[in-house]
Amino acid sequence: MKIKSVFKIVCISGTIVLGSCSSDDDATPITQVEVPATYEFLREGESTVSFSGQTTRIAMAEVIISQFVDNTNTEAIIDAMFDHQENADDFEDADLNASDKSVRSKTAASRDYFSSNATEAAAIKADFDAWINGQVDEVFPNWAITATAGNPGVLQEAGGGSNRYVNAKGLEYNQAFAKSLIGALMTDQALNNYLGTAVLDEADNVTNNDNGIVADGSTYTTMEHKWDEAYGYVYGASIDPANPNATIGDDDSFLNKYVGRVEDDADFTGIADDIYNAFKLGRAAIVAKNYTVRDEQAAILREKISEVIAVRAVYYLQQGKAALEAGTVDYASAFHDLSEGFGFVYSLQFTRNSDSNTPYFTRTEVQSLIDDLMGGTNGLWDVTPETLDTMSETIASKFDFTVAQAGS
Repeated sequence: MKIKSVFKIVCISGTIVLGSCSSDDDATPITQVEVPATYEFLREGESTVSFSGQTTRIAMAEVIISQFVDNTNTEAIIDAMFDHQENADDFEDADLNASDKSVRSKTAASRDYFSSNATEAAAIKADFDAWINGQVDEVFPNWAITATAGNPGVLQEAGGGSNRYVNAKGLEYNQAFAKSLIGALMTDQALNNYLGTAVLDEADNVTNNDNGIVADGSTYTTMEHKWDEAYGYVYGASIDPANPNATIGDDDSFLNKYVGRVEDDADFTGIADDIYNAFKLGRAAIVAKNYTVRDEQAAILREKISEVIAVRAVYYLQQGKAALEAGTVDYASAFHDLSEGFGFVYSLQFTRNSDSNTPYFTRTEVQSLIDDLMGGTNGLWDVTPETLDTMSETIASKFDFTVAQAGS
C-alpha cells in the first residue's frame, strides 16, 4: 500500500526537518520544513523576524496598569497613555512617546472578530475606559478609607500583607483592566488577527511569499511578518525573544506570564513548549511555502492559548472560593483573586475554537458569567462558593481539563 502523504521528523544538528513525502508515482516534489532550534530566521544572512510594534504596546500596557496604583493620577493622564498619539508626552520613556502605536487602537480590533462588528468593539473599548474612570472617580478619593460592602476603599491582606484597592462591589479595577487586556489585546490580536488567513493571505501575500518578494525596505515577506506579529504578542517582552521559554512567565505581566503560570501546574506541563514549537514550526512552514502545515500550527496555537485563558479563569475563581470558605475570611485576598478571575473570564470572549473559528464563549455568555460573579447588590461581597463552582464548571466543560486540575 502506498501512502500519499506522511510526515517524517528527524533531527540534524539541532534542526528539525519535516518533509511531506510523495508516493513513487507522484511527481509533486517533496516540501521540507526546516525548523531551527530557536525562533531565528534569516534571509541572506539577515534576520527576517520583526515584532517591534508588539514589544512597544506591551511596554505601554505595563506603564498603564502601574498608573492604577498611583492615586495622584487624573483620568486624563491614564486615558492619554491608553490612547497614545504619536509624539505626545504621555510616558517617561522617550521612545514610547515617539511611537505611533497605542494600546487602545488594537483593543478588540482583530480582523476576524471585529472588522464587521464595530458596535461590539466600541462596547469593549468603553469597558476599559470605564475601568479607568472608576479607578479615578471611585477608588482614588477613598484611598485611605477601609472598604466595606457598598463602599470603595482599601483592604489589607491578613498578616500585614498587600493593600488591595477596590470599588464598592469589591472589584480591583487594576486587575480587571490588566487581565482583560490579555484577552482583548494580546489574545485577540494573535489568534483572531495575525494568525487568521484574512491577514496572512491578504492581497498578494501568498504569491509574494511563494516568490520570496519582501516588503518594501524590509528583509521579510509580509506573510512572515504577520506571523511574527502574532508571536510578538506572546513573547515581545521576553529577555531572549528567540528562546523565550528559558524565562517564561518572568518577562511581562500579560500573556507570557500566564503561559508560564499554567506551565508550572503539573497538570499542564508542556503547554509552554506546545505554544512555542507551534509558533516556530508555523513560521518555518511559511519559509517553506507549506501553508497546510502553517494552518495546522495556527490551529494548535488557538487551542493552547485559549486553554491558558480558561485555566487561569478557573484557577482564580477557585482561589477566591477557598479564601471565602476559610474560617476567618481574608476579603482582601479573596477579592484580589476574584478580580483577576474577573479579567480572565472577560478574556474568554477573545478565545478561538479551531473547530468552529468562533470564541469558546460569546460576549453574551461572558456577560452572563460576569453577572453571576458581580450581580449581587454588593458584587463580590455577596458571591457564594456555590456560584464560583458553577462558573468554574461552565468554563472547564468547554475545554479538556477539570476544575480540580485548573484550581490547584
